[in-house]
Amino acid sequence: MEVKGPNQPAGDPKASPWYGRHILAVKQFSRDDLDHIFTVAHEMRDIVARQGGNDLLKGRVLANMFYEPSTRTSCSFMAAMQRLGGQVIPINEAKTSSVAKGESIGDTAATLGCYADVVVIRNPEVGSAALAAQHAGKPVLNAGDGAGEHPTQALLDTYTIREELGRLDDLTVTMVGDLKYGRTVHSLARLLTRFNGIKLNYVSPSMLRMPQEVVDEVAATGVTQTEHEDLDEVLPQTDVLYVTRIQKERFEDPTAYEKVKGAYIITPEVLSRAKEDMCVMHPLPRVNEISVECDADPRAAYFRQMEYGMYVRMALLALVLGRA
Repeated sequence: MEVKGPNQPAGDPKASPWYGRHILAVKQFSRDDLDHIFTVAHEMRDIVARQGGNDLLKGRVLANMFYEPSTRTSCSFMAAMQRLGGQVIPINEAKTSSVAKGESIGDTAATLGCYADVVVIRNPEVGSAALAAQHAGKPVLNAGDGAGEHPTQALLDTYTIREELGRLDDLTVTMVGDLKYGRTVHSLARLLTRFNGIKLNYVSPSMLRMPQEVVDEVAATGVTQTEHEDLDEVLPQTDVLYVTRIQKERFEDPTAYEKVKGAYIITPEVLSRAKEDMCVMHPLPRVNEISVECDADPRAAYFRQMEYGMYVRMALLALVLGRA
């Protein structure tokens, strides 16, 4: 079954405006784009619920090119492709690829573009996905470029909010933890500016504040932002609590990490001071920033968030390959 857009002729995948499109940064998406992605994602959710998947991408190949350790994002893309009948070339560690021999990202991307129809890349260098897109000759999806962006995560996060709360306008979203190195919050803050009545609260230690570049970009859209070190100052008004891990691997100085690693821990006692219909999210993996006792709370959406992510990535793969 092919999920067709309103102006897409049957059997003509190149007629779709999404065909061959790179997914590199959230700035490329309008609100209409988001509505379309989420509509297709919802259709993918229905397909999985009814029959587990289909053959929409049968005969297509995804190259999964991960230079950093990944469980959720890598497996999510693989599951998304396989649910739609496609195949996957997994490259999970740079040390096992020609990168270990000194091959450039551009050459690796160009090579994979010869074998695959779409390329997903995660790399610790900011701008690496854009570089790969210049050489691959096939659509490239950014699965995280260092401390830069993680656009597919922001898309699934936004879809999660819509599914959990039923709306994307008039929300107070509180981001807590590592906002300096957390690429998920960089992308999500930018993407939420597409909606009306959004207020963003940033809660972090002073050394892990949201980068000024992101703050300035969001401010230019008129969205209200506030910075705090005490979560209790904003928790009672929060509709979405987005918790991030303090990322040890991003710190050059281990002593600096030790000073902030336990700065914010969400427990049932903390949640008792929050709205009854608040949504608690986390990109995972977690260490100790959300206690396992919170998992049974109906507001804890972080594992449902992972499932929503598969549907969003199914939608993106179908879109860039001209099948939706």
